[in-house]
Amino acid sequence: MSGETAPPLARSTLDRAAHRRGDAQWLTEAWLRGRILLLDSTDGGRTLARTDASPPTLVLFGAADVPAGAESTAMFLGVEPDGVPVFALDAPLPAVPGTRPVNLREVGHLLGDREAGIFTTALALLNWHTRHGYSTATGAPTVMDEAGWSRVDRDGGRIWPRTDPAMIVLVHDGVDGPEGRCLLGNNAGWPGTPGGRRYSCLAGYVEPGESAEAAVLREVREEVGISVERIGYVGSQAWPFPGSLMLGFLATADPADPVRVDPSEIAYARWFTRAEIGAACAGRAVDVGDGARLILPPPSSIALFLVHRWLDGWVDADR
Repeated sequence: MSGETAPPLARSTLDRAAHRRGDAQWLTEAWLRGRILLLDSTDGGRTLARTDASPPTLVLFGAADVPAGAESTAMFLGVEPDGVPVFALDAPLPAVPGTRPVNLREVGHLLGDREAGIFTTALALLNWHTRHGYSTATGAPTVMDEAGWSRVDRDGGRIWPRTDPAMIVLVHDGVDGPEGRCLLGNNAGWPGTPGGRRYSCLAGYVEPGESAEAAVLREVREEVGISVERIGYVGSQAWPFPGSLMLGFLATADPADPVRVDPSEIAYARWFTRAEIGAACAGRAVDVGDGARLILPPPSSIALFLVHRWLDGWVDADR
């Protein structure tokens, strides 16, 4: 059992203090006393952590530890409960004894609430800035503004960070106990894993003019050819790879309905019993054919959170 009450990247203790983003005088003072997370955009947004600690701890620096003038490209993340401001900065990672570079996928689920919120917010902002150096309306170059929460071109045209909504659903048969089943798929675009095959929840982007629930119906029908009922919202989390908000659902379907995969999206799909999923979570091999064992979604994903919710008996989202 997971014991998690929220998706792993949906935790934070930061006050985002949005009213401070345009206050240049306050930001200048805050920089001098703030904590700074360094992220290296050339290395996938890695940061430094002490991973021998439990939970791992992120390394935050002071203004005296970074080059002079770095505050002009720093992103203001918010204020901690102790009143100290937190910033993020795109910069090469220095060598710090007892630390190593880590990415959010690797350690997000291991971090405490405070540091999960800092890392997730910083990476989401960094990825947005990396991809929006030019105005989408005019093609003109843009520069960071509002302490990292917008970009502006030379004519004053402004753009703000965008998050793409995506649904993800754990489809199950509504049956309690070890013989209850859930439907998982292997995405056609995922790289192969020697000796294993990853299966995860079905997911897709919410299209323009569409509700999240309608996207659940459409994506499941498109990907595996079945209809779902009793769609229930469970929770959400940011997935800044590069900039999505994953909206998590549970829904029911009839295992007697034939599964017809769209091969352009799904390579394999099949029903698994709760006993099989429990065995995989416990580290035991579950055969999925062709000599491959079942690999579940990564622990920082909302997909595994949904799997655990179902595994632990939450067959209804409001239960």
